[in-house]
Amino acid sequence: MIVEIVTGADERPEARVVDVDDLGSLHLALGVVTDEEAAEALERSGLGRLQDAETAFLDVAALRAAAEPRATAGNWTTRWDEMIAGARAQGWLSDDGAKLQVHVESAAGA
Repeated sequence: MIVEIVTGADERPEARVVDVDDLGSLHLALGVVTDEEAAEALERSGLGRLQDAETAFLDVAALRAAAEPRATAGNWTTRWDEMIAGARAQGWLSDDGAKLQVHVESAAGA
């Protein structure tokens, strides 16, 4: 699953969740946007916040709400739970389970 920040309508960056059935990895992909634009788009979407150029924290409930309705895999819920359990085991999930730490990658030129 990928949360991507890309230039949207009227050149205003927007956040969207793509590849919702691929729960084997999760990251934030930035298109041709500044860090400030990415942070604003991520917060405006309610999906999370950018910590720095390499790390973001995603809201688990908001991410699930954005992804699950578009999922087509029959075992999506089970795989989601496994992804969250794996994140907890790696120390990437906040103590309350509300925030998920993810890596930021550049999607510019992709």
